[in-house]
Amino acid sequence: MSRTTPVITRALRPRRLVGAAALALPALVLGATAASAHVTVTPDAAEAGSYATLTFKVPNESAEASTTAVQVDLPTDTPFTSVSVEPVPGWTAKVTQAPLPEPVEVHGTTVTEAPASIEWTADDADAGIAPGEFLRFTVSAGAVPDGVEEIVLPATQTYSDGEVVAWDQEASGDAEPELPAPVLQVVPAAEDGGHGAASAAGAGDAATDAHTD
Repeated sequence: MSRTTPVITRALRPRRLVGAAALALPALVLGATAASAHVTVTPDAAEAGSYATLTFKVPNESAEASTTAVQVDLPTDTPFTSVSVEPVPGWTAKVTQAPLPEPVEVHGTTVTEAPASIEWTADDADAGIAPGEFLRFTVSAGAVPDGVEEIVLPATQTYSDGEVVAWDQEASGDAEPELPAPVLQVVPAAEDGGHGAASAAGAGDAATDAHTD
């Protein structure tokens, strides 16, 4: 999958992995495991051709530092043509447009540029995601590309002490990678052209997620 290069460096990821291992016991005390504490997207599926409301849940895994920035990369080979963000108090969001590697046809229109990334930045230190906390970032994105089974949405998480975690690994087989990228499954459009079923499923997934936090 083609995507733009994240503007945030990933050079400190190895140190971050060592730190995560060292904090394994505190994580158990908090009732969370390393396997579950990663950036996720809900709902986990959307209907092709629909405009989906996607929520990225970002937990803080550091014992001392706060999360101060989050970036999500969007596909440019099968792009969303429109992205809008829901305001998050204390955070500033920026959607970056970029030229596509090749023009694509969307509903009879040739598209040469599309949203390539979304970045949220904490306005000040107090707004960051503190240790033991998480925050949700919600966007409306569409139209969901047709002709694909899934959309990988790599995320980059930056901490106040300079550490950076790239959630960009794709699963291979049944084993989950250590730093999995959020993935949105794409289901075929309903024959009647309605999106009610997919929207209802998404709302249900979001509600379930809320009750498990």
